[in-house]
Amino acid sequence: MKNKAKIFYTAVLVSSVFLMTGCLGDKAQQVDTLLINGQVYTGDNIQPQAVDVAICGNHICGLYSSGKHQVTAKNIVDVSGKVVSPGFIDPHTHTLEELYSQDKNHNLNYLTQGVTTVVNGNDGEGPVDIAKTAAELEANGIGTNVALLVGHGSVREQVMGRAQRFANAEELAEMSQLLTQAMEAGALGLSTGLYYVPGSFANTEEVVTLAKVASKYQGIYDTHLRDESTFNIGFIAALEEAINIADAANIHLHLAHIKALGVDVWGQSSLAIAKIEHAKAKGISISADQYPWLASGTKLHSAVMPKWVMADSKQAFHQRLNDRNLTEKLTREIKENIRRRGGPTSLLITAFEDTELVGLTLAQVAKKRAIDPVTAAIQLVQEGEVRVASFNMSDADVENFMVQPWVVTSSDGTNGHPRKYASFPQKYQQYVQKKSLLTLGEFIKQSSSSTAKILGFKDRGELKLGNIADIIVFDTDEFSANADFSNWNKYSSGVEQVWINGQHVIKGSRYQEKLAGKFVH
Repeated sequence: MKNKAKIFYTAVLVSSVFLMTGCLGDKAQQVDTLLINGQVYTGDNIQPQAVDVAICGNHICGLYSSGKHQVTAKNIVDVSGKVVSPGFIDPHTHTLEELYSQDKNHNLNYLTQGVTTVVNGNDGEGPVDIAKTAAELEANGIGTNVALLVGHGSVREQVMGRAQRFANAEELAEMSQLLTQAMEAGALGLSTGLYYVPGSFANTEEVVTLAKVASKYQGIYDTHLRDESTFNIGFIAALEEAINIADAANIHLHLAHIKALGVDVWGQSSLAIAKIEHAKAKGISISADQYPWLASGTKLHSAVMPKWVMADSKQAFHQRLNDRNLTEKLTREIKENIRRRGGPTSLLITAFEDTELVGLTLAQVAKKRAIDPVTAAIQLVQEGEVRVASFNMSDADVENFMVQPWVVTSSDGTNGHPRKYASFPQKYQQYVQKKSLLTLGEFIKQSSSSTAKILGFKDRGELKLGNIADIIVFDTDEFSANADFSNWNKYSSGVEQVWINGQHVIKGSRYQEKLAGKFVH
């Protein structure tokens, strides 16, 4: 890079795709930063373009045919041999704890993946007061942009606790009012976690009523399905429920971390895709996101405990676990849930207060304690928050979903799972480089412009004149995931330059200690 450098080229007419700003002729256009000689993927176009990209303030102010323009730049960044693309957008993260912190609010584990915007409030969780949350995050300073969904589970719990029953009319009206306030404050839409407590206690009609509120504000309906396996109504039935909700509420349906989870539903990706395509043909708007791992990640109690056990309160939950009158029923249901997850050898402890148990499977913990896996699970969930990776997806299903044009990249990043630090490079390495399932341009589109369109971002996700300058530069030979299940929190490699809202936050692979993120909606 040459600071305050000036570069002049002869101006020529270029196609309308690469509009130029300013007056050409004797006077050169002046810009703050000019990226030259890169392989530019605009996000929308899956073929590389030989163009130079100009940044003025916080936006993209020029896209020019390389070497055939007249521009004066304060800073020139020569990115020869490197890929220039829109910053990636992750539609499903769990990063609020970090963004609120004073030492991890840079969100560097996402920046080093090339992610410039993260979404929170997925799975029916997250804050209800969107305005307060957005203001606090920006005041605190954040390293990436953040957008927020409002969680059905959070709204429900605020109104009626963790009660195991349907909402009455008065409670539903109160929830609708909270959702209205959230949407007016800039929420992207409504998220549900119908597999999780307390969302699992809601009926379809309750969700339709709330989805209609989000629809009035052109929001989306983002859902963790009621079942991704055979835990209750079954994967396909849960998918049909989601489609019916979207149809009844006239809202865009976005399927969170789409998967066929567990041996009981392996191979059902084809049927799921056929049902989605049929619904889309009828005019229902549907998309999905997916993380590129064969192991899911969740809390142990969510993975194997029956939902009825967790109703009302933590105290009530633990009392039921220790109620001898319930032992036989609990043992039978927990054992079956463990089987659905692939058995005790497939449940790997990834995060727990007792660090000696991290890295062991549920089977190994049971052996260590000389008890059976069900008893071990009952003990563990009472000892603290236990996160597990559940190795329960098939390659064929993952790949079948990945090539669908309505599927985009996500991480669902949680502690203990490498997806939090490495999902985007993992997808690139595994499915672009190794398996050639996707082209580089398709991967970039699935990670940027397609996601922006789903979320309703008008000025991000694409390298386009006037768009906000969220831009990354990466080396295709070096872009790699360094995190794995043994070392889940290692930063990724290969992202050399990152601009967020026009600010140069990673320069020459080094973080510049800039908190340039904004609340976006």
